Amino acid sequence: MNKSPQTWRAKMKKLIESVWRANLHLNKAGLTPLTWGNASQIDRSRGLIAIKPSGVAYEKLRKEDIVLTDIKGIIIASRLRASSDLPSHLALYRSFPSVGAVVHTHSAFATAFAQAGKPVPCLGTTQADYCPCQIPVTDPLTPSQIRTDYERQTGEMIVKKIRQLKLAPAQCPFILTAQHGPFAWGRDAAQAVENAIVLEYLCKMAFLTYVLKGKLKSIPQILIEKHFFRKHGAHAYYGQEKVNPQSKI
Repeated sequence: MNKSPQTWRAKMKKLIESVWRANLHLNKAGLTPLTWGNASQIDRSRGLIAIKPSGVAYEKLRKEDIVLTDIKGIIIASRLRASSDLPSHLALYRSFPSVGAVVHTHSAFATAFAQAGKPVPCLGTTQADYCPCQIPVTDPLTPSQIRTDYERQTGEMIVKKIRQLKLAPAQCPFILTAQHGPFAWGRDAAQAVENAIVLEYLCKMAFLTYVLKGKLKSIPQILIEKHFFRKHGAHAYYGQEKVNPQSKI
């Protein structure tokens, strides 16, 4: 069977397109200046991952630059190195089957909270729409973890924190990695990018709220749950149902 890079890329055209567009969207949204950040998506049926190449400026990023790897991180088709953060993405894919895409940025406000090691309390209903709890921050890496498989250890710390909080990835679609920066995820690259944009905006609003009011506690849990579950779960009623194509109304 022909498994040349050209053949693989032809088969994975849709995946590559999705990841290429996601990375450009991150940059257009102002979350990834210079070469800071990356987006990836997994095709679980084929066990393949597409991710941004390392150190390539967004304005120069082409579809053919997107790197294809397997779940072990072995490059299947590329002339370039994969993002150095690939092992962090892989840790999430291996641990959470519902995660279809991962985004990492160094957006200003989310990174500021990450560098301070501060979780973001749910100060208003906008955050509650996406996460029924505070935005968590991981524990800092130990010197041993930093020296040994740093990027993989970063991913493992994310997995550890989500499991400690007993959350499903969809309940908390983003996290702050201590002393480093934000990660977000979703069912596909487009949703992961949306969650990264939301995360940055929530952190910006939290920062401004602290400036105006000082230290605050989270809003009441009943209000948090009302906003979260009106958008998520079996009884959600926010948004529109699929339109019946036969309807003439």
